[in-house]
Amino acid sequence: MAKAIQEVINLMIAEIPNAPLEDSVDTFKCGDPNQEVSGIVTTFTATLDVLRQAVALGANLIITHEPTFYDHRDNTDWLGDDPVYAAKRTFIEEHKLTIWRFHDYWHMHEPDGIQVGVEKVLGWENYQHTDNRYVIHIPPTTVAHVIEQLKQKLGTSTIRIIGDLDMPCQRIGMLLGSIGGDNQIKAFHLANLDVALCGETTEWQTGEYIRDAIAAGQKKALIILGHATSEEAGMQYLVDWLQPKIPEVKITFIPVGDPIQVV
Repeated sequence: MAKAIQEVINLMIAEIPNAPLEDSVDTFKCGDPNQEVSGIVTTFTATLDVLRQAVALGANLIITHEPTFYDHRDNTDWLGDDPVYAAKRTFIEEHKLTIWRFHDYWHMHEPDGIQVGVEKVLGWENYQHTDNRYVIHIPPTTVAHVIEQLKQKLGTSTIRIIGDLDMPCQRIGMLLGSIGGDNQIKAFHLANLDVALCGETTEWQTGEYIRDAIAAGQKKALIILGHATSEEAGMQYLVDWLQPKIPEVKITFIPVGDPIQVV
């Protein structure tokens, strides 16, 4: 039976504890939620390349984790006649695409949908979890071995680190995405982390905190994956979560990867 895009979104929100929220970034960014869904694409961010692939797949609903128009709330007034914004908006309108953000609600899912997806890719989902699930107790190892696992499982060739590669570790903090320097520092202290995995960090803040921690003789390390690398697996997992609920609609995950090159 055909479904409207709004029906799909309602179905998803109904699965989230304490939803809907009165104030959330999880809104439609463009398009017509009343049109019949022809196919769904999930992605970390709805880049122009992702939108082109969605059109090629015949999908008209793009579920993105991050903003579409370069602002947390996708406000566009400040962009004016910017040519990049104009090109993207024109493409969306020409192809009658609807974009909906699934950020706050996916993190509110119990357990956090992004973290579950990353854990599954890493093979960490069955390890002990503490501190509201964001601390994972992996078998005793070294920072270097954790980095090799991350490179292999997440498909990245370069990872930034502050800390000693030979340091023993076991308590891993899943500080994925960009939670801010204050929260990263608090997590190291309050959860007594050995290592934190983050997407982005504030170098003058968390970076210097870790440098001082090491100078003070504490065993701490920060692994900086890049925002997309740290969360993309969670949007891939969304396909497995959503597909059984609407088996009649094709759902495809499209990766974007890290936009930054190391040269």
